[in-house]
Amino acid sequence: MAETMDDYKKEIDESIERLKNGDVMSGKVESDEEAVNEAAWEHMKELKDSAEEFEVKIGGMVNGGLIAYVEEIRGFIPASQISLDFVENLEEYLGKTLKVRVITVDKNRKKLVLSAKVILKEQADKALEEKKSRIKTGDIVTGKVETLMPYGAFIDLGDGVSGLVHISRISNERIKHPGVKLKEGEEVTAKVVEIKDGKISLSIRALLEDSEESTEERVEIPKAEELTTSMGALLKNIKL
Repeated sequence: MAETMDDYKKEIDESIERLKNGDVMSGKVESDEEAVNEAAWEHMKELKDSAEEFEVKIGGMVNGGLIAYVEEIRGFIPASQISLDFVENLEEYLGKTLKVRVITVDKNRKKLVLSAKVILKEQADKALEEKKSRIKTGDIVTGKVETLMPYGAFIDLGDGVSGLVHISRISNERIKHPGVKLKEGEEVTAKVVEIKDGKISLSIRALLEDSEESTEERVEIPKAEELTTSMGALLKNIKL
């Protein structure tokens, strides 16, 4: 059975305890310390390879990041690896616990780099994919025009989900730029016409066409015999 992080920690703690309680022979102490250190660095490498998540307590900060010890090894969490957002005040994290992964291990340089951001990014990506999975082709959606590009408009559908309305799907008319019909911040309704490789294609024109077809269906054209009868009724009362 594979040893867990708790097993390694217990083993290292026991080795440290032995150093404190008994072995005072210089050579033996140095040997045990080296063995403990070697085991700890080896475990850090295994944690990196397995991408295992674990919690650390922030014990300090330096220019550009935070410090946390993992099995007596000093770990560094760069400011860019703390959160998905920019961290302005590192002091807010002192004494707090973060869930991290090992992203860099270099025993020779005594370099151990940890990251909380990689975990948060995966969680955010998973949540986004779940939101996208609830949107189906044919759905009618409402959102705000986020960005106008020469080839189309990106529509913010909320919860981090966006879709693209290609310029050819904005209007029934041929337009040279999306800005002719749309403006950023404007709320629009569109139809989901395609979902491919996680990208959502929308069409405003499709709704306009659906509306026109619906109007045509509601207009009833009188039958030829009805027209003939009505004309005959009118002429019947005319005296020559």
